Amino acid sequence: MTARFRLFALALCATAALAGCKSKGDIVVEEGIGITALRTVCPAVGIPDYTGDVTLFKSADRTAASMDVTAAITNVRVTCNDESAEVYSAATFDVVARRYNTQGPASVTLPYFSTVVRGDSSIVSKRVGTVTLNFAPGQERAQASAQAAAYVNRAEATLPEDIRKRITQRRKSGDADAAVDPLTDPEVKAALARASFELLIGFQLTKDQLAYNVTR
Repeated sequence: MTARFRLFALALCATAALAGCKSKGDIVVEEGIGITALRTVCPAVGIPDYTGDVTLFKSADRTAASMDVTAAITNVRVTCNDESAEVYSAATFDVVARRYNTQGPASVTLPYFSTVVRGDSSIVSKRVGTVTLNFAPGQERAQASAQAAAYVNRAEATLPEDIRKRITQRRKSGDADAAVDPLTDPEVKAALARASFELLIGFQLTKDQLAYNVTR
Protein backbone atom coordinates (compact mmCIF):
# COMPACT_ATOMS: atom_id res chain seq x y z
CA MET A 1 0.00 0.00 0.00
CA THR A 2 1.18 3.52 -0.63
CA ALA A 3 0.69 6.68 1.43
CA ARG A 4 -1.37 8.39 -1.27
CA PHE A 5 -4.64 7.44 0.39
CA ARG A 6 -5.98 6.74 3.84
CA LEU A 7 -6.86 3.09 4.46
CA PHE A 8 -9.84 2.41 6.66
CA ALA A 9 -9.91 -1.40 6.76
CA LEU A 10 -8.94 -4.54 4.96
CA ALA A 11 -12.31 -6.00 5.97
CA LEU A 12 -14.56 -6.21 8.97
CA CYS A 13 -15.06 -9.64 10.53
CA ALA A 14 -18.27 -8.91 12.40
CA THR A 15 -19.81 -12.32 11.73
CA ALA A 16 -18.89 -15.69 10.30
CA ALA A 17 -20.73 -14.70 7.13
CA LEU A 18 -18.15 -11.98 6.66
CA ALA A 19 -15.26 -14.35 7.19
CA GLY A 20 -11.99 -14.24 5.33
CA CYS A 21 -9.96 -12.21 7.76
CA LYS A 22 -8.06 -15.26 8.99
CA SER A 23 -7.35 -17.75 6.25
CA LYS A 24 -4.37 -20.05 6.67
CA GLY A 25 -1.45 -18.97 4.53
CA ASP A 26 -2.94 -15.58 3.66
CA ILE A 27 -0.52 -12.91 4.78
CA VAL A 28 0.21 -9.24 4.58
CA VAL A 29 3.81 -8.22 4.13
CA GLU A 30 5.75 -4.97 4.07
CA GLU A 31 9.07 -4.61 2.37
CA GLY A 32 11.87 -4.13 4.87
CA ILE A 33 9.64 -5.23 7.77
CA GLY A 34 8.47 -8.74 6.95
CA ILE A 35 5.21 -10.47 7.73
CA THR A 36 3.00 -8.10 9.73
CA ALA A 37 -0.56 -9.46 9.59
CA LEU A 38 -2.85 -12.01 8.06
CA ARG A 39 -3.82 -11.18 4.50
CA THR A 40 -7.38 -11.26 3.16
CA VAL A 41 -8.78 -11.46 -0.34
CA CYS A 42 -11.10 -8.58 0.57
CA PRO A 43 -9.93 -5.31 -0.99
CA ALA A 44 -8.57 -2.58 1.22
CA VAL A 45 -10.81 0.48 1.34
CA GLY A 46 -9.55 4.05 1.37
CA ILE A 47 -9.99 7.66 0.31
CA PRO A 48 -7.35 9.05 -2.08
CA ASP A 49 -5.61 12.18 -0.89
CA TYR A 50 -7.44 15.46 -1.61
CA THR A 51 -10.72 13.74 -2.60
CA GLY A 52 -12.32 13.35 0.83
CA ASP A 53 -13.79 16.84 0.92
CA VAL A 54 -15.20 19.40 -1.51
CA THR A 55 -15.89 23.14 -1.42
CA LEU A 56 -18.51 24.85 -3.55
CA PHE A 57 -18.21 28.59 -4.22
CA LYS A 58 -20.78 31.21 -5.17
CA SER A 59 -18.31 32.93 -7.51
CA ALA A 60 -15.05 32.26 -9.31
CA ASP A 61 -12.79 34.18 -6.91
CA ARG A 62 -12.57 31.21 -4.48
CA THR A 63 -12.18 33.27 -1.35
CA ALA A 64 -13.55 32.50 2.10
CA ALA A 65 -16.24 35.14 1.55
CA SER A 66 -17.52 33.33 -1.55
CA MET A 67 -17.82 29.87 0.01
CA ASP A 68 -21.25 28.34 -0.48
CA VAL A 69 -21.07 24.73 0.79
CA THR A 70 -18.33 22.52 2.22
CA ALA A 71 -18.69 18.74 2.58
CA ALA A 72 -16.57 15.85 3.77
CA ILE A 73 -16.69 12.04 3.69
CA THR A 74 -16.57 10.45 7.12
CA ASN A 75 -17.49 7.37 9.14
CA VAL A 76 -16.54 4.80 6.50
CA ARG A 77 -17.80 1.31 7.36
CA VAL A 78 -16.73 -1.82 5.46
CA THR A 79 -18.23 -5.28 5.04
CA CYS A 80 -16.92 -8.09 2.89
CA ASN A 81 -18.29 -11.46 1.82
CA ASP A 82 -15.56 -13.72 0.47
CA GLU A 83 -17.45 -17.02 0.49
CA SER A 84 -17.87 -17.25 -3.28
CA ALA A 85 -15.64 -16.99 -6.33
CA GLU A 86 -16.53 -13.30 -6.62
CA VAL A 87 -15.63 -11.46 -3.43
CA TYR A 88 -18.17 -8.73 -2.64
CA SER A 89 -17.04 -5.71 -0.65
CA ALA A 90 -19.27 -2.79 0.33
CA ALA A 91 -18.37 0.49 1.96
CA THR A 92 -21.02 2.75 3.46
CA PHE A 93 -20.10 6.26 4.49
CA ASP A 94 -21.57 9.53 5.66
CA VAL A 95 -21.27 12.92 4.01
CA VAL A 96 -21.46 15.86 6.36
CA ALA A 97 -21.97 19.34 4.90
CA ARG A 98 -22.15 22.95 5.99
CA ARG A 99 -23.72 25.83 4.10
CA TYR A 100 -22.87 29.47 4.66
CA ASN A 101 -26.22 31.01 3.67
CA THR A 102 -28.95 29.51 5.84
CA GLN A 103 -31.89 31.40 4.39
CA GLY A 104 -34.67 29.13 3.17
CA PRO A 105 -34.40 25.42 2.32
CA ALA A 106 -31.66 24.07 0.08
CA SER A 107 -30.73 20.82 -1.62
CA VAL A 108 -27.20 20.02 -2.76
CA THR A 109 -26.26 16.97 -4.85
CA LEU A 110 -22.62 15.91 -4.89
CA PRO A 111 -21.05 13.27 -7.17
CA TYR A 112 -18.69 10.66 -5.75
CA PHE A 113 -16.64 7.88 -7.32
CA SER A 114 -15.81 4.31 -6.37
CA THR A 115 -12.82 2.78 -8.11
CA VAL A 116 -11.30 -0.68 -7.92
CA VAL A 117 -7.53 -0.57 -8.32
CA ARG A 118 -5.27 -3.58 -8.78
CA GLY A 119 -1.58 -3.57 -8.02
CA ASP A 120 -1.56 0.04 -6.83
CA SER A 121 -1.99 1.49 -10.31
CA SER A 122 -4.22 -0.51 -12.65
CA ILE A 123 -7.86 0.65 -12.65
CA VAL A 124 -10.20 -2.33 -12.89
CA SER A 125 -13.49 -0.41 -12.75
CA LYS A 126 -14.94 2.96 -11.85
CA ARG A 127 -18.45 4.06 -10.99
CA VAL A 128 -19.88 7.49 -10.23
CA GLY A 129 -22.83 7.99 -7.90
CA THR A 130 -24.47 10.94 -6.20
CA VAL A 131 -25.45 11.86 -2.66
CA THR A 132 -28.02 14.56 -1.88
CA LEU A 133 -27.99 16.73 1.22
CA ASN A 134 -31.15 18.57 2.24
CA PHE A 135 -31.06 21.68 4.42
CA ALA A 136 -34.18 22.86 6.23
CA PRO A 137 -34.82 26.63 6.49
CA GLY A 138 -32.26 28.10 8.85
CA GLN A 139 -30.32 24.84 9.09
CA GLU A 140 -26.56 25.22 8.73
CA ARG A 141 -25.51 21.57 8.67
CA ALA A 142 -26.83 18.44 6.96
CA GLN A 143 -25.83 14.81 6.70
CA ALA A 144 -26.56 11.98 4.28
CA SER A 145 -25.34 8.42 3.72
CA ALA A 146 -24.07 6.72 0.58
CA GLN A 147 -22.57 3.41 -0.46
CA ALA A 148 -19.92 2.04 -2.78
CA ALA A 149 -19.36 -1.61 -3.65
CA ALA A 150 -17.04 -3.81 -5.65
CA TYR A 151 -16.59 -7.37 -6.87
CA VAL A 152 -13.11 -8.88 -6.92
CA ASN A 153 -12.25 -12.26 -8.37
CA ARG A 154 -11.16 -14.47 -5.51
CA ALA A 155 -8.58 -16.38 -7.55
CA GLU A 156 -6.96 -13.16 -8.74
CA ALA A 157 -6.77 -11.83 -5.16
CA THR A 158 -5.15 -15.00 -3.83
CA LEU A 159 -1.39 -15.41 -3.73
CA PRO A 160 -0.12 -18.47 -5.63
CA GLU A 161 0.90 -21.30 -3.32
CA ASP A 162 4.51 -21.25 -4.46
CA ILE A 163 4.78 -17.53 -3.67
CA ARG A 164 3.29 -17.99 -0.19
CA LYS A 165 5.76 -20.76 0.49
CA ARG A 166 8.68 -18.61 -0.65
CA ILE A 167 7.62 -15.84 1.72
CA THR A 168 6.83 -17.97 4.76
CA GLN A 169 9.38 -20.77 4.53
CA ARG A 170 11.65 -21.16 7.54
CA ARG A 171 15.24 -20.14 7.01
CA LYS A 172 18.02 -21.39 9.25
CA SER A 173 21.09 -19.41 10.12
CA GLY A 174 23.87 -20.30 7.75
CA ASP A 175 21.60 -21.18 4.84
CA ALA A 176 22.48 -19.48 1.57
CA ASP A 177 19.19 -17.59 1.52
CA ALA A 178 18.94 -16.90 5.26
CA ALA A 179 19.84 -13.22 4.90
CA VAL A 180 17.79 -12.64 1.73
CA ASP A 181 14.47 -10.89 2.11
CA PRO A 182 12.01 -12.73 -0.18
CA LEU A 183 10.15 -9.46 -0.72
CA THR A 184 13.10 -8.15 -2.69
CA ASP A 185 12.57 -10.89 -5.26
CA PRO A 186 11.02 -9.24 -8.35
CA GLU A 187 8.81 -12.26 -8.94
CA VAL A 188 7.44 -12.15 -5.39
CA LYS A 189 6.88 -8.40 -5.56
CA ALA A 190 5.03 -8.74 -8.85
CA ALA A 191 2.82 -11.53 -7.47
CA LEU A 192 1.93 -9.46 -4.41
CA ALA A 193 1.01 -6.52 -6.61
CA ARG A 194 -1.18 -8.66 -8.88
CA ALA A 195 -3.06 -10.07 -5.88
CA SER A 196 -3.60 -6.70 -4.19
CA PHE A 197 -6.90 -4.87 -4.76
CA GLU A 198 -8.21 -1.61 -3.32
CA LEU A 199 -11.66 -0.01 -3.30
CA LEU A 200 -11.13 3.73 -3.35
CA ILE A 201 -13.91 6.26 -2.75
CA GLY A 202 -13.98 10.04 -2.90
CA PHE A 203 -15.75 13.05 -4.33
CA GLN A 204 -15.78 13.29 -8.12
CA LEU A 205 -14.03 16.66 -8.27
CA THR A 206 -13.57 19.05 -11.13
CA LYS A 207 -10.03 20.13 -11.99
CA ASP A 208 -10.58 23.42 -10.17
CA GLN A 209 -11.96 21.70 -7.07
CA LEU A 210 -9.04 19.29 -6.95
CA ALA A 211 -6.55 22.13 -7.42
CA TYR A 212 -8.17 24.02 -4.56
CA ASN A 213 -7.85 21.01 -2.26
CA VAL A 214 -4.21 20.47 -3.20
CA THR A 215 -3.10 24.09 -2.76
CA ARG A 216 -5.14 25.39 0.15
